[in-house]
Parts: sequence; structure tokens; C-alpha cells
Amino acid sequence: MPNCSPDLICQLAPQPEHHLKWTAATMLTSGLTNTPLTKTLLIYTIASSIALSIFDIKYLVVIHVSPHFWPYAQFWRALAWQIGFANSTEALFAAMLVYHLRVVERAWGKRKMATFLLTTLPYTTLLPPLLLALLLRPLSLNTLNYLPSGPTASIFALLAQYHATIPYTFRYRVGTTSADVDAETDGSASPDQQENKPPTPSLSLLLSDKSTTYIVASQLALSQFPAMLLPSAVGWIVGVAWRAELLPGLSSVSSGFRVPAWVVGEQERRSGPVGPGAEGERYEDLRRRMEGEVATASGLEGSGQAQRRGTGEDSGLVDRLRGAW
Repeated sequence: MPNCSPDLICQLAPQPEHHLKWTAATMLTSGLTNTPLTKTLLIYTIASSIALSIFDIKYLVVIHVSPHFWPYAQFWRALAWQIGFANSTEALFAAMLVYHLRVVERAWGKRKMATFLLTTLPYTTLLPPLLLALLLRPLSLNTLNYLPSGPTASIFALLAQYHATIPYTFRYRVGTTSADVDAETDGSASPDQQENKPPTPSLSLLLSDKSTTYIVASQLALSQFPAMLLPSAVGWIVGVAWRAELLPGLSSVSSGFRVPAWVVGEQERRSGPVGPGAEGERYEDLRRRMEGEVATASGLEGSGQAQRRGTGEDSGLVDRLRGAW
């Protein structure tokens, strides 16, 4: 139950049982457990920003279409601008956002996470500078000329997967009451006035436990307004297009390119016949990982959780992760 002051109204919405089991496995596990790629991305986000400051090379990763692209023809900047953040504030918000997105790797696994970051990297790297130089700058009469550095587009592409894949644990409504309502509560108004006066509308806002993640993302997207909006929007669009299998040059996630299993420390699994049994084996590792994390978070033994496996309880998760491997 969220903490609320007396002048605020909070209301929790109940969730289905399978919904709560899924969020318990992904949300309640503390720290960076079972998220080696997210941990690496988090360390890289901070370390790259510090390295740019120590070596005083921040000017090499930002992009000014004029003069960097023309007349100087420094097109290599279109490949280097995602190396790191030149601003410590942006690095802080990006690190916080990456930490919030750790649950995506828990849901997907290391192999799919690595495949997603690798296959979307050409789009998140090349599209923002190309759109800025060839479209936005001419349309804005050379007003938009700057592209800030940092892996903002890749992080927002991952944020799109967080939005589509990870459900909320609970929702709550925050509302305010007016002074008239407070006066009626104190008994200062007469009974006739209380009966004749229409109810005063209150301002309410429906939030969820995922709202803090979106607040951090909005802080990052608005950090250098309006320049940072371009990589943020491009990253989100690339993430949505990847999930919908609309990116040119990429096959479907079920039969397309995948990072070799040995790269992420896993063993290659032979693809078997397609059927209900094969689909159950496909999600066996995911179920085992979820049950282990639930046991860690609640103090229960993993063997007791393993006995509760069932196709009926996991059907909601399978439908939610229909594009998983």
C-alpha cells in the first residue's frame, strides 16, 4: 500500500493470480540478480561518461551537423555518438533507467537480450543522425543542428520492450480534495448546505508501480530539450518495430538471427518438433528461473515451488511472451 497523506486518496486495483505470480518473480527480486547483461550495460553507462571526462574528449562524441558533417565531412561521428554521455546528469538518469529495465532480461534471458541489443544497434545508431541531417535540420531552417551523445536510443528501445512485456504489480489512484470538502468533514457547514451543494469534483491520477520508470525516462528525454527528444523517439519506435517484426533486414524473432549461445555462456539447444510439448520445453528455463526468484524473494524452498507448475497458471505468461524463444 503506497504512503498517502490525509488529503490524498489512494486506491489499489486487484490483479489476477497469474499476473501477481509473474510480477512477484520479476519485480520482487532485489538488485541485479540473474541480469549480467544489464549489469554490464549499467557499468558501461557510468564508466564511459567518466572516461570521456577524464580524457577530455567529450567534443568527439557530440554531433553538430554543421560543421561536423559539412563542410568537414566527419561522418565517423554518426557511429561514435552513442559511446557515452557527455553530461553527468544524463548519465545518472540513464543509469537509473537501465537499473529499472533489469526485469526485461529476467523475462527474456541473456541470449534474447543480447540479440535484441545487437540487432537494433545499427538502427539506433544511424537513424538519429541521418534524420537530423537530412530531414529535421532542413525542415527547421537549420535551427535543429545538435545531437547529444550517449546510448539514449538503445535504452529507449529497451524501454519499449519493458512497456510491452512487463506487467504492473499494482495500480493506485492519487486524488486531491478541495477546501469545501474539508469544511464539510469538519462539520462547519449546515446540514441544508451539505444536502443542496453538489459534490465537488476532485483531481485524481491513476498510477502504477511502473510510473517511476517512466518518470526517469521522461527526465532523460527532456534533459537537453529538444535535442534529446530525437534519439528518445527513434529508440522507442525502433523497439516497437522490432517487437512487431517490421525492421528491414531482420527475420522473425522465432526463426531469425540469434546470438550464439556460447557468447552468453549458455549451451545450444536442438530445435525439436513444434507442438504443445515443445512449447512447454521452450519455457522450461524461464519457469525455473522465475520459481527460483520467487523462492528467494519470499524465503520459500525452490522444491515446493517446482511442484506447483501447471499449464493453466502459466498460460498468461506464455501469451504475454508469445514472441520469446
